[in-house]
Amino acid sequence: MLPVAILAGGLGTRLRPITTTLPKSLVEVNGEPFLVHQLRLLRANQIERVVVCAGFLGEMIRESIGNGQAMGLRIEYAFDGPTLRGTAGAIRNALPLLGEAFFVLYGDSYLPCDYGAVARAFVESGKQGLMTVFRNESRWDRSNVAFVNGIIKEYDKRNPTPEMRHIDYGLSAFQSPAFQGMPENVTVDLVAVFQDLLRRGQLAGFEVNERFYEIGSPEGLKDTARFLARQNGEP
Repeated sequence: MLPVAILAGGLGTRLRPITTTLPKSLVEVNGEPFLVHQLRLLRANQIERVVVCAGFLGEMIRESIGNGQAMGLRIEYAFDGPTLRGTAGAIRNALPLLGEAFFVLYGDSYLPCDYGAVARAFVESGKQGLMTVFRNESRWDRSNVAFVNGIIKEYDKRNPTPEMRHIDYGLSAFQSPAFQGMPENVTVDLVAVFQDLLRRGQLAGFEVNERFYEIGSPEGLKDTARFLARQNGEP
């Protein structure tokens, strides 16, 4: 299975004051750091290698989570350094650890989908990138993808159109050349990489049917906690 880069370098501003002294990945959800829930889900999907792309208070993540051996994982860390690199810049920095092909997962997302099916679709597409999409209809967040007949026609977070009924689900897959042309030490967002791949005809799409969960906001944190409790058979 492909290794996974977890983007855990954000400041978590919407969760302050909790995240003033704690990285978002370590925010407690039902008695455990959120990252532990993510890692458990990845391991259940046969993933063995994880690279945590860490930024703000990133050393706390390594001290808390360690090398992953106890969870049957191999976890490595790539740190932003003194300057935030942006989501794409963080991946560019982690390429030596990730290899030729890999998943990317946002550090505040819990995505209960079939990772094996996503990996197979990525390989079969032959493209440099794949975005998973969910038919959101702006229910849980604003839709930002026009996905028609299995093809991503448009992707724009800032300027939605009526045709955008899907949303970027939060799990993607890439070949390393998608990032190798980026300048180093420059802040670049993953959105720019997606849009570049889309322009060049190098972005595949894969629709998932399971809704996403996230802890980026207080409401999302509560929703995710309720979902995980139900998964564990708790009332």
